[in-house]
Amino acid sequence: MLGGPKSASRVRVHKVLTVATESDPLSRNFDRFLLVLILFNVAAVVAASVQPFGSQYALQFQGFETFSVAIFSIEYVLRVWTCVEDPRYCHPVKGRIRYILTPLALIDLLAVLPFYLSFITTDLRILRVLRVFRLLRMAKIARYSQTLQIFGRVLVATRTQLLLTLMLMGVLLLLSSSLLYAVEQQAQPEAFSSIPAAMWWAIATLTTVGYGDIYPVTAWGKLFGALISIFGIGMFALPTGVLGAAFLEEIRHAKKVTTCPHCGKEITDDQLKERL
Repeated sequence: MLGGPKSASRVRVHKVLTVATESDPLSRNFDRFLLVLILFNVAAVVAASVQPFGSQYALQFQGFETFSVAIFSIEYVLRVWTCVEDPRYCHPVKGRIRYILTPLALIDLLAVLPFYLSFITTDLRILRVLRVFRLLRMAKIARYSQTLQIFGRVLVATRTQLLLTLMLMGVLLLLSSSLLYAVEQQAQPEAFSSIPAAMWWAIATLTTVGYGDIYPVTAWGKLFGALISIFGIGMFALPTGVLGAAFLEEIRHAKKVTTCPHCGKEITDDQLKERL
């Protein structure tokens, strides 16, 4: 057996960590506990940045950080230990290495790594950066939130369409900044000194109604600005439509799929009818 001798405890821990079902209170409560702990961690990072509140309760924040890192570290070690129960990572060495390099496992590692790196470095600037990296724990929510998992699957399914949309946005951004540079450069040499400088106006106009710090003053500039604003609204509606349609399709699929409480595999309605 590639994953080594079967261990009942390892199988049980693997199910608790990876298969959350209504019929398993331990698995369900474990996910809820970690979800709440992650949210409290994010709140603690934000609250610790508020002075003098952060300094007054620095000891309490540090204690909570140590407790959280201990929990997350144990979770990470258990996931690496039990990942061989998954057929994709059944090899005791190569399988675990393959699992460690998966996106979710890397997020789990990055969530605790800044804490341990703080014992190695003494540069205060690096320590401040490492503290900010603790916010990466927010990404762990994707593991325990069905909604975020659906969102991730939607992004993967529509990556080609989204990439095409981003390319079109890039072309529109370049054309917009080039046009405004051509018609506004003489009238406003400071604001539209170059095409890269005009890109700030183009980004602000395409994504919002503008910030008012840079705006066209010539007749042609105002005309192009109005057209670019209209095109911007239509351009940003494209990814919204793509994601909306993909979400509906994913939700329909989710309703048709049932998770087996024993093995955690997905079973479609047709397969369920055949078994019944």
